[in-house]
Amino acid sequence: MINRLTGQLDFQAQALALRSERQRVIASNIANADTPGYVARDFDFSQALREATASLPRPPASGAAPAGGGNELGSPVARGLLAEGFGRQRPATDLRYGAPSQTNLDSNTVDMDRERAAFVDNTLKFEASLRFLNGSVRTLTDAMKSHNQG
Repeated sequence: MINRLTGQLDFQAQALALRSERQRVIASNIANADTPGYVARDFDFSQALREATASLPRPPASGAAPAGGGNELGSPVARGLLAEGFGRQRPATDLRYGAPSQTNLDSNTVDMDRERAAFVDNTLKFEASLRFLNGSVRTLTDAMKSHNQG
């Protein structure tokens, strides 16, 4: 039971860390929209999340104990994304270059419409993940209270 609870919380924690990192990358693109020669960067969130959660214990199929219990991250890409954290530069191999939507004289590939849309989309998904995590924790704390505590 505890492994299932920690597995769910670990998954959400890693999703939030990746969402935070993606927000930082998108914000960097927006900040450099007028920088000549700047190439927009991004990463595939769903792939990074799959890689980051590959080693998390899976819920047992029929009440059996979960196999393996490591919280270590799966791939080097996922480890690089989550280990570096906020505000620190990651290795360039973790990020993909954005394809320019139109040619610019200054060779800048930031498309502000695309970046704004990605920023809002990522913000909403971060907020949804955070609300889900808060709801899960609230449900757990309510379940641990005795019926006399209210």
